[in-house]
Amino acid sequence: MPAETAVQERVWMAYPVAGYSLGDTETEREEARATWAAVAHAVAEFEPVTVIADPGEISHARRHLSTEITLVEAPLDDAWARDIGPTFVLDENGTLGAVDWVFNGWGAADWATWDNDQHIATLIAELAGAELVDSPMINEGGGIQVDGAGTVLLTETVQRGEGRNSTWSREQVEAELARTIGTTTAIWLPRGLTRDNDTFGTRGHVDIVAAFPTPGTVLVHDQTDPTHPDHAVTAEIIDVLSAATDAAGSTLDIIRVPAPHNLTDAGGFVDHSYINHLVVNGGVIACAFDDPSDAPAAEILADVYPGREVVTVDARPLFDRGGGIHCITCQQPSRRHP
Repeated sequence: MPAETAVQERVWMAYPVAGYSLGDTETEREEARATWAAVAHAVAEFEPVTVIADPGEISHARRHLSTEITLVEAPLDDAWARDIGPTFVLDENGTLGAVDWVFNGWGAADWATWDNDQHIATLIAELAGAELVDSPMINEGGGIQVDGAGTVLLTETVQRGEGRNSTWSREQVEAELARTIGTTTAIWLPRGLTRDNDTFGTRGHVDIVAAFPTPGTVLVHDQTDPTHPDHAVTAEIIDVLSAATDAAGSTLDIIRVPAPHNLTDAGGFVDHSYINHLVVNGGVIACAFDDPSDAPAAEILADVYPGREVVTVDARPLFDRGGGIHCITCQQPSRRHP
């Protein structure tokens, strides 16, 4: 699995569909449609974008998305392309592969349905012309972060959590990741953010916690306010990362990315995170929250991704629904020729 900074061919997305991610009122539904579209248009400034839309939402997708966005009609249960889509990989000859994890609604959450979403990875692989790599492991793209040089970040509560692969050992998970995405070293984080364990959470996705901008360097969400429960969570995660070594045997240069100043919303303590950004060709699509931390976070991202333009999108409507910009996008690396 290449690093996200590798050259990309396109980004895949799924458009929100009737259910919790779309919303109950027409105001909520239009907010969701407009926010997904804003991310698609931000990415399209840098590279091609394909959006899969459910038949019931295809007319709204056409209304909100410009003609430069490619639309594909297919039945959907939800709109988190990172998790329902494949994880793209390249072999030693540069041939494109697509890992099809078992998707079961984030550990068979009692509110989730996945009759349609479990087929989206195969559909995207076919449309991309990628060789399908089947995996028996229950997993989602948001549950892994790689440096492209053999290291993968995981959380105990996802890969080995209840409803996913609770009977698997660490060694079994690592062996399957080595087979499918080519990683050789796993760094296990104990858990994810607090809000991510609420009703519509993933129970620990790493892509709102930590990310590799380059091998040897890790960005980590840092909740500095001791009144927020993630203060203890992120301190523990930073301790684990400080003691870890990557596939090259090196300790990690840890860059703390402060959480937004705002701590709560109507649902309690938020998990707003700048870690949940997408790297694209020549750019970074970053979360904004109308918060004093937005500008400093964008500066950090500009520093760690030199030569890339940082574009921000208001991600509050995404986090209100359980995810962020990285969660609704799935990058396809460019094929390499030996």
